[in-house]
Amino acid sequence: QVQLVESGGGLVQAGGSLRLSCEASGNTFSNMVMAWFRQAPGKEREFVAAMRWSGTNPTYADSVKGRFTTSRDNNKSTVYLQMNSLKPEDTAVYYCAVSRIYYSTADGFPRGEPAYAYWGQGSQVTVSS
Repeated sequence: QVQLVESGGGLVQAGGSLRLSCEASGNTFSNMVMAWFRQAPGKEREFVAAMRWSGTNPTYADSVKGRFTTSRDNNKSTVYLQMNSLKPEDTAVYYCAVSRIYYSTADGFPRGEPAYAYWGQGSQVTVSS
């Protein structure tokens, strides 16, 4: 079991920045995959970013590449999603998620929801124009 608690989010103007945090507890290990998804009103949940729990091999959706960065504080059981140059279309509820299944870097990290068994409660991010 892995428990995830999110924090951060809020309201920001277009072009601004926000940082989301996701604290993990329970049976964590370095090779598990940590991912971020988002769900905008009326839309399906979509992949945003993923990396190993160790903080290595980050990968991003094309829509956020160059603007968002996922990282981990190795002194804490917390991962972050730093979101810069935010756009109104980034408005969504953001979720962190964990897969305890091992995926090789060569195969790439999964981008579909079913691969992730554990989810945070979600954080609202609203970007005004």
